Amino acid sequence: MDDASMVGLMGRVTGTIGPGLVGEVIVRVRGGAEHFLAYAADGTGRMERGTVVMVVEHLPPRTVYVTAAYDS
Repeated sequence: MDDASMVGLMGRVTGTIGPGLVGEVIVRVRGGAEHFLAYAADGTGRMERGTVVMVVEHLPPRTVYVTAAYDS
């Protein structure tokens, strides 16, 4: 899967994302669901488990930068 095809995909936080933390998200890709290491796209945001996120950047093989999909 190339970088561009990951951008825009939705996922859910499974490990808290925040400053100084390497979080984790699960994203539906390639006909299944896969876990990726995740960072906040703005570098300062905090996202708790269960937050729906959108991938804004993908660094192969397993790292993504995300932003919250919905305002809370």
